[in-house]
Amino acid sequence: MTVKHLRGLLLLPLALLLGGCHLVLLSPSGDVARQQSDVMIVTTIIIALIIVPVLIAIGVIAWRYRSSNEKVRHDPEWDHSPQLELVVWAAPVLIIIIVGAISWIGTHQLDPYRSLTRVAPGKPVAADTKPLEVEVVSLRWKWLFFYPQYGIATVNQLAAPVNVPIKFKLTSDTMMDSFFVPALAGQIYTMPGMQTMLHAVINKPGQYKGFSANYSGAGFTDMRFSFDGMNPQDFKDWVAKVRAQGTDLDRSAYDQLRQPDRNAPVHYYAHFESGLYTRILNRCVDPGQVCASQMMSADAKAGHAMQGMPAPTDHVDAPSSGNAAAPAQAAKTH
Repeated sequence: MTVKHLRGLLLLPLALLLGGCHLVLLSPSGDVARQQSDVMIVTTIIIALIIVPVLIAIGVIAWRYRSSNEKVRHDPEWDHSPQLELVVWAAPVLIIIIVGAISWIGTHQLDPYRSLTRVAPGKPVAADTKPLEVEVVSLRWKWLFFYPQYGIATVNQLAAPVNVPIKFKLTSDTMMDSFFVPALAGQIYTMPGMQTMLHAVINKPGQYKGFSANYSGAGFTDMRFSFDGMNPQDFKDWVAKVRAQGTDLDRSAYDQLRQPDRNAPVHYYAHFESGLYTRILNRCVDPGQVCASQMMSADAKAGHAMQGMPAPTDHVDAPSSGNAAAPAQAAKTH
C-alpha cells in the first residue's frame, strides 16, 4: 500500500466526524428557511435524476467496452442513433424546464420583500397580526438592532417571539455586509445609504447563530450575533430586562458605537434617540450633515422647476420676463 493510499484512509475518520454536525440549512427552525430548504432539496433530487444515471452509464460503458473484452460488437462506422440523441437531448431539456419552474415559483413566493401569508404550514397569518419590526444596522464589526415598537435597541443580540412574523429593515453604516441567520431565512445584503427588507418567522424556541456572510475587513470573522427565539412571555421578560439594564443611545453614543471593534460584547439600550435609524440610513448622523432624503427631495423639486424652462433653440432671442425668471428660480431651488 502506497503513502497516497494511507493518506486517503486517514481521512476517513475525519469524514465520520461530520456526522456530529448540525445541518441547519437542511433542518431549519423558521418557516421561510424551511421552504427554501424544500426548494433546494427538490431541485437537487431532480438534477440527480440526470447526473446519477450518467455517472453510472460512464462506468458501465467503460467496463463493457474495455479493450480486453472481445465479446462485445465493435462498429467503427457507427455515427448516429436517433433514439440515443432523443434521450440525450430531451431528458436534460425536460429537467431544466422543471427545475426552472420550481425555482421561479419558489423565488417569487419567498421574495424577502413580500409580507408573510403564513407562519407555518396550515397556519395563515391572522388579519389583525402586527409583525415585529426590527431595524438592523451593520457596523464594523458588530450588529445594532432597533426595536421601534418597544423603544429599545441591542448590540449583537437579536430576539423574537415564536410564530410571530418579523419585518426587518436593514442598512449599513460603512460598507456592504450580509445579514444571515441560517435557521431563520436566507441572507440579505446591507448597504450604506440604502435599505433592504426581509420578512421571516421563527417557529421553535432556541438560540441560533447569526453572522455576516459577506467579507468586510479584518474583523469579518468576529461579526457574529445570537438570535433567540422565545415564547411570548419570555420575550416580554427579555424586553423588560433590556429596559432595566440598558443605557441611552443618542447620536453621541452612536458615534462611539460605530468605531471599529472586534468581539464586541452584547449591550442593551433602554432608549434610543428618535429618528436615529432614519439618520443612519440617510447618512446624516453627524451634526451639519444634510440627509440624503433632503438632497433627493431638493433635486426632485429642481427637476420639476427645470421642466418649466423653454426648449433650447438654434438662435438666441431676447427672453420675455416670464422665461427669464424660470432659470433663476430653478437655480435657486437647486
